[in-house]
Amino acid sequence: MSARDAKLTPVLVSADAEEPDYPIQALLAAIVESSDDAIVSKTLDGRIRSWNAGAMRLFGYTPEEVIGKPITIIVPAELHEEEHRILEKLQRGERLDHFETTRVTRDGRRIPISLSVSPVRDSHGTVIGASTVARDISERKRAEQALRESEQALREADRRKDEFLALLAHELRNPLAPIRYALATSRKAGRTLEQRKRAEEVIERQVAHMSRLLDDLLDVSRVTHGTLELKKSRTELTLVLGAAIEAARPILDSRHHTLSLDLPKQTVRLEADPVRLAQVFSNLLINAAKYTDAGGSIELRATCEGSGVVVAVRDNGMGISAEMMPRLFTLFSQAHTALVRSEGGLGVGLALARGLVALHGGRVEARSDGPGRGSEFIVRLPVAAPAWEVSQVEVSADRPADVGLRILVVDDSRDAADTCATVLELSGHEVQTAYDGRRALELAGTFRPHALVLDIGLPDVNGYEVARSIRAAPWGRGMVLIAVTGWGQGEDRRRALEAGFDHHLTKPIAAETLESLLQSLDTSEPDRKEYLASGRAGTRAGVPEPR
Repeated sequence: MSARDAKLTPVLVSADAEEPDYPIQALLAAIVESSDDAIVSKTLDGRIRSWNAGAMRLFGYTPEEVIGKPITIIVPAELHEEEHRILEKLQRGERLDHFETTRVTRDGRRIPISLSVSPVRDSHGTVIGASTVARDISERKRAEQALRESEQALREADRRKDEFLALLAHELRNPLAPIRYALATSRKAGRTLEQRKRAEEVIERQVAHMSRLLDDLLDVSRVTHGTLELKKSRTELTLVLGAAIEAARPILDSRHHTLSLDLPKQTVRLEADPVRLAQVFSNLLINAAKYTDAGGSIELRATCEGSGVVVAVRDNGMGISAEMMPRLFTLFSQAHTALVRSEGGLGVGLALARGLVALHGGRVEARSDGPGRGSEFIVRLPVAAPAWEVSQVEVSADRPADVGLRILVVDDSRDAADTCATVLELSGHEVQTAYDGRRALELAGTFRPHALVLDIGLPDVNGYEVARSIRAAPWGRGMVLIAVTGWGQGEDRRRALEAGFDHHLTKPIAAETLESLLQSLDTSEPDRKEYLASGRAGTRAGVPEPR
């Protein structure tokens, strides 16, 4: 029975009900008493005359407690006037259908109900009282409230998405202007060596900035979807914090902030991913620097508490409003004034920090006394067990660092392939390029490179198939295959290794990273060691002498 059905309608009684075994009054009384709704009758002056079992369940009063009492016993004080108007309507012979209001139970709870009230007439048609059917609509109201909140959350998420997309466009456009100016400078005739060097520094700095933006987006996506894999090891807190300070140093210096340290004298060891944990603290330091006016003070403090360590980053900057605090760690959230901060940002840093801390079994919280009164971000982490063993990484000494290799670079982006090849050539390697999978296979068979830097997303034969074909060839067992791709999930790395790749790198790749990898190629497999040794010794045809 729906709330819309909760009204009095004429009761049709069959002829059988007029027999002595089925008295009409008893039948009607049974129907009223068995109803799940509260059915109450009252006089025109508002005194209760009858009270069924449904009313007792809904309002908590027994019939003995309420019959003869004013109906206002269940009406909130502020709604007494509403009840008076209902009685006036009844006296005029009017009825009330599905009227939503509030009533009070015996234990003081306020419950939303739907009322249907009908006048009761005597045999002459005179209104002598009223019959009320009341239904508890608490569940419906809760569902409606949840729906409203969900709609509001969706609208807020949509608004933040639109703001973020606008901000993303702004942040990605910003570096393009100096890069274009720097390229124009490099092409100008008569440029000085100093001007060329300055242009190169600008390009490097802006590309690094764009890479950080994209890395943050990818990282927060991995954290959100639970696909980010930590590479945990025993490490020291001071090493992690040192790396974080180094990453944040440019903005700290550019804004002339004073950074003070208060760290434990004893060694604090963590079982953590040092790179990801340094990312957490660098994000917090950079955040403090961005939202503190030039010449501000930032404090980095760490203390041991029980079986954990507490690291706090405190500043005397713009502070955090009470309205902003609940959504501070929400993805793409920024304080309004962030739009006027020249350092910009995508609003993912704090969300990423919280996700990374959670992956380490810790938690992060924010405190502020309000706008203009600074803020403090506190990270709590578990410390490692006392046992500590230092492992030494042995580095093979059988390869001179300055001997070039034959390298094949494969990428369907000609700019990417050609610039990568140029960098490798300047490092002393002999390099050839291919822009599709079929050409890559041809060159691999004729050029016989020691290493392939191979893009996965090629237009004809993808990188996985190229790798499998090379591994199937007798001459391809010892080649070092390096996957270079924009896909960086754990599943992508697994697919690359299964296809025969030795290494998996995610774009954009710093030249130093690629060169470092080439300098330390794995020589543990006999056939590969022999194959690479030919390049180091300079005995294979086409291998250049050391430069």
